[in-house]
Amino acid sequence: MKVDGTHYRSLWWDAKKDALQIIDQRWLPHEFRTQSVVTLQDFADAIIQMRVRGAPLIGATAAYGMALAMFIDPSDAHMAQAWEFLHNTRPTAINLRWALNRCQTALLPLPVADRAGAALALAHDIANEDVEINRQIGLNGLNLIQDIAAKKPSGEPVRLLTHCNAGWIATVDWGTATSPMYHAHNAGIALHIWVDETRPRNQDALTSWELGSHGIAHTYITDNAGGHLMQHGQVDMVITGTDRTTRRGDVCNKIGTYLKALAAHDNGVPFYVALPSPTIDWTVADGVADIPIKDRGEREITYVMGRNNAGQITEVQVTPDGTHGGNPAFDVTPNRLVSGLITERGICDASEAGLTAMFPDLSG
Repeated sequence: MKVDGTHYRSLWWDAKKDALQIIDQRWLPHEFRTQSVVTLQDFADAIIQMRVRGAPLIGATAAYGMALAMFIDPSDAHMAQAWEFLHNTRPTAINLRWALNRCQTALLPLPVADRAGAALALAHDIANEDVEINRQIGLNGLNLIQDIAAKKPSGEPVRLLTHCNAGWIATVDWGTATSPMYHAHNAGIALHIWVDETRPRNQDALTSWELGSHGIAHTYITDNAGGHLMQHGQVDMVITGTDRTTRRGDVCNKIGTYLKALAAHDNGVPFYVALPSPTIDWTVADGVADIPIKDRGEREITYVMGRNNAGQITEVQVTPDGTHGGNPAFDVTPNRLVSGLITERGICDASEAGLTAMFPDLSG
């Protein structure tokens, strides 16, 4: 996608610097900054501090981290150490483990001397595959939007609601939940997107930044406004992303997603999840019981970051002194509340049968 007319991916390899470049997303939407990632600690910090964020992007970042590890020391022991070091940064997002396992499986049989070059080539492949996966998700989701648009009075926009940023900066490009929006807009379909703020980090401010850059009409709303809009017929469909989806179709996503699904179910609004196949955890069935939910630091709750009237990016405390903040970062939406899963291969039911039929080669 483009930033001020220039095409960017969320990460890219700079051959001149011989290093990975990322967009440091902590400063968005107020400032656009890029950063070189040159040490394993840099990779860990980028993931932990959410300089990179979104399950697909985290997976691609980890693949480049494993490549760096192989340039430092391509031994079996160091590969195992790097796997643990990078995996411990974000236990919820399954793409991280998927990418690390894929690297380990591909590299272990190779001669030690060949591992560094092969690891870097594999990281490039993982990044490029993510772009194509998300493009295909967009084309499949476009069919749903076209069906809604065909039933609308002439000129009335299709009104979509999304929660948390599942846009191109949460992937390598295109995004998951946003990819159908970009394809629909490019096809000339009138859209209006309701963009949840997504406390505590207000990540959908990034979605607003993305959509605004692409010329898509949208409104930024509080997290608790979505149910009201659905009650009054102002939402045609909800589309979210996912950090991990179980084999039976339970969806783990940013905290607050479950409440949107409940409101959608109560009001007869379709609730779809954009699902790249690396986000499926085939080892887990019951998402509520078996997916670990990370508690992040309480400062994310007790402070908010923004830009003041002087144009400075600053933090402001919003709670009384001494008040503690609880910060579960994700919740799980049971499959019974999900209308369907938009994958790179098509749209399927949120069920074990649906996912297995769509991905017979992966369900194993």
